[in-house]
Amino acid sequence: MADVLSRRRRRWQPARSMLASALDYAARGWPVCRGAATAAEGARACSCDRLGCPAPGAHPVSAAWGLEASVDPEVVNRWWRANPNANIILPTGRVFDVFDVPSTAGASALATMRRNRTPVGPVAALGESRYLFFVATRGAPEDESEWWQCRLDCVPETRNDTPGLRWHCRGSYVPAPPSQLPGGGRVSWIQGYRSGTPSVLPDPIVVLDVLADTCG
Repeated sequence: MADVLSRRRRRWQPARSMLASALDYAARGWPVCRGAATAAEGARACSCDRLGCPAPGAHPVSAAWGLEASVDPEVVNRWWRANPNANIILPTGRVFDVFDVPSTAGASALATMRRNRTPVGPVAALGESRYLFFVATRGAPEDESEWWQCRLDCVPETRNDTPGLRWHCRGSYVPAPPSQLPGGGRVSWIQGYRSGTPSVLPDPIVVLDVLADTCG
């Protein structure tokens, strides 16, 4: 299974620069913002100033990321020409939401959805650790109290019903391929994303049902 998943990641991983990838996301209407980079040397794993950063290279560089996120190609060009090694951050709750699960659960859920022909949107892998399922955003649902938003440094394992499941919606974000992770890993596409081709985003409730069963 690990070998199969590794081959799939290599097949879907675009050999592109951060700038080219950021421009592609912006062109399809996905706002992007600058992310921290993984530190090339020294004791810290992240380029930010935060000691013990809980999400090295996987968070925005600016506290105003929510306002700065842009689809303007001139803005995107300026950002990554100034810092070509900056990772790419995608705000959630605008065009899409993201369900974020441990890789074992994600691989199992993805296999189930393929077997049952359940609609699946873009799916990315955070190295070997987690899967990101991109779904249509619910915006600000009336039943939001029944949902939960979570950033990368939360501890979803404390939830009894769906341990390990994070829902990135309004006020959150995820790193995008080909962002670099500590230890030489990368964020990579493994399902449903093609450069220059609009992505079809599935119903979040349908995907959540499968993920909740797998995580539970």
